[in-house]
Amino acid sequence: MLTGMHIAIIGGDARQLEIIRKFTEMDAKLSLIGFDQLDHGFTGATKGKMEEVDFSEFDAIILPVSGTSDKGEVDTIFSNETIRLTEEQLKNTPAHCTVYSGISNEYLENCTKDAQRNLIKLFERDDVAIYNSIPTVEGTIMMVIQNTDITIHQSNLIVLGLGRVGMSVARTFAALGANVKVGARRTEHLARISEMGLKPFHISELENEVCDTDVCINTIPYQVLTASVLSKMPSHTLIIDLASKPGGTDFRYAEKRGIKAFLAPGLPGIVAPKTAGKIVANVLSSLLLELNEKREESDS
Repeated sequence: MLTGMHIAIIGGDARQLEIIRKFTEMDAKLSLIGFDQLDHGFTGATKGKMEEVDFSEFDAIILPVSGTSDKGEVDTIFSNETIRLTEEQLKNTPAHCTVYSGISNEYLENCTKDAQRNLIKLFERDDVAIYNSIPTVEGTIMMVIQNTDITIHQSNLIVLGLGRVGMSVARTFAALGANVKVGARRTEHLARISEMGLKPFHISELENEVCDTDVCINTIPYQVLTASVLSKMPSHTLIIDLASKPGGTDFRYAEKRGIKAFLAPGLPGIVAPKTAGKIVANVLSSLLLELNEKREESDS
């Protein structure tokens, strides 16, 4: 149980509702910031604004999967107000207060570091990323079906990157009958691709591999689908970029060539917010139980 813990949940989307539900069941005290348009009432949870809440009371701060913008702004679908997390706010929290976010950026890293608060990036954990790859793959399949006029079966499909998401994407599309090639850099990843029965190639050879591509799915978080690569692709190619913003695609040049290209880093929250929220909530509850135990030990 999380009895005695005061947790701030700042912004987010429908996934946060599962986190709120889980924490109220575990008897935590919750301050919901950026939820003024949320009609649902949760026992033990109160709504507030950044300027109204007392940060000195918070044992933990939960940010959305996307974390903050480069200016510290926090996205929320439950409010029209601009929400911004600052270093000063974090400095006002207790020393043990921990910040949890899906991903991070330079702003959030610097804020937590300068405030000397611990930052946990959930999507760097293998368990979260692997579980989250399931709704990601399902959403990707949906997008491919909606945006092509061919079957996945016997289509020529390229997956870029063999991380936790890339592996799930490649395996699933191969199981659906696609001709799957996978581009990677690391030799052990190239070996694993071969072991999976798929065709491996080094990313440096990407320009030579895209000439017959029907669908390209990118998971690499830096620009690999450059104008030079895109110029070698058929104009009917569909690109789905699953990497975090700004993605790994030159979207300007893709549009110029008439290539459909979508940046879709938040698919789980779109296609299966309940499941995606439960994944994050279960991991967060375990981490907060550990934090609560340490807090109680230090108090005693």
